[in-house]
Amino acid sequence: MPGTTPFDATDFDTAIGRCAVTWRGDAVVRFRLPGHDPLTTRLPDDTHRVATPATGPRAAMLTRIRAHLDGDLDDLRWIPLDLAGLPEFHRAVYTVTRAIDPGRTLGYGEVAGRIGAPGAAQAVGQALGRNPIPLIIPCHRVLAADHALHGFSAPGGVETKQRLLAIERTSGFGEPTLF
Repeated sequence: MPGTTPFDATDFDTAIGRCAVTWRGDAVVRFRLPGHDPLTTRLPDDTHRVATPATGPRAAMLTRIRAHLDGDLDDLRWIPLDLAGLPEFHRAVYTVTRAIDPGRTLGYGEVAGRIGAPGAAQAVGQALGRNPIPLIIPCHRVLAADHALHGFSAPGGVETKQRLLAIERTSGFGEPTLF
């Protein structure tokens, strides 16, 4: 489309494997955890594959993402996102999810309550399953009511979710609660 900023994409190595990011300007549009299809699949036609930038805001993002995955935790909330075109409900879910600090979790029902949609835990799960920017929108920090690790749409499934929570030194996940 004339007048729109094209997308740029790059992949980069991290402690958990090769990740990829797509930007429009300096805002992240998509993030891919290791194991996804090659970077160039399912991207808009005007996407330019770029080398990992050495300077500027994009380089700072990649540096902090790598550091986070190395255990030097960062909430990554300072990274600008482009959520244009996403449903309002999804954006609300992502806003609440993005506010969860590393090492902390919420339940699907708690997220639903915080967006003013009590009883919508399943819809929250569906929105998180379509999260285009995992890690930066930390859907891995949302757990089932019993704190068990049920389903995760990223490659590696529950094992990836468990690995991200372990990196963030999250306690209590995967363990039933007494009450």
